[in-house]
Amino acid sequence: MDDVHHGNTLRVIRVRKRLRQADVAHRAGVGREMVSRLERGGLGRVPFDSFRSVANALGIRIDVRLTWLGGDLARVTNAAHAAMHESVVRYLASLPGWTWRPEVSFSIYGERGVIDILAWHAASRTLLIIELKTTLVDPQDLVATMHRRERLGAKIAREQGWAPSTTCSWVVVTDNTTNRRRLARHVGLLRAAFPADGRAMRPWLRAPQGRISCLSFWSEVGPGTIRHEKGQVRRVRIPRELGSGR
Repeated sequence: MDDVHHGNTLRVIRVRKRLRQADVAHRAGVGREMVSRLERGGLGRVPFDSFRSVANALGIRIDVRLTWLGGDLARVTNAAHAAMHESVVRYLASLPGWTWRPEVSFSIYGERGVIDILAWHAASRTLLIIELKTTLVDPQDLVATMHRRERLGAKIAREQGWAPSTTCSWVVVTDNTTNRRRLARHVGLLRAAFPADGRAMRPWLRAPQGRISCLSFWSEVGPGTIRHEKGQVRRVRIPRELGSGR
């Protein structure tokens, strides 16, 4: 990344919008010195979340692209996602009454997307929209995406021949230190959007009743060596200093 170029871009857009550094800082929820540091090319000394907040305050979208010297990064990450998909589907297969469709695409009134797993429980007429995340990059975008899919859920289900009375969501995140740390940083946002954890999800999956929105961790060894256990669905552990009770 060219830190100086990115800093200059922030400054040019800020000036074009006729904003002071203090105005941008207030919108982004950071200190004015943070904005100044970014504009001077000091991206390496600023938390990435702060960089994203400042960019968002200016109407700038950050598009991060990763490359890997070890080979085809897309192939490796796709393999991890496929392994996670297989593991979750195996868990669903062990539960009574659930059917599902993988990689369901939709286009409704100009809103498009692909749902990792669209699950259906006929007895309770429950639709479950499942999103798999091997790496959590943008919690705000995740919340917005899942809210949009829940809103469109009934229409998406009808295209599959289903008529749900309830639409629910389940975000499944690979259990690792990095994802736990990122979730802890955004615990307020994520808990508000997905109040249920893995402990609540397990009994609900066995006997769906009422609406649920869940975010839970999923443990797996890796592609080709899936550890599939009853206790795989885990709760989001909130550090005491970040959350007060359940």
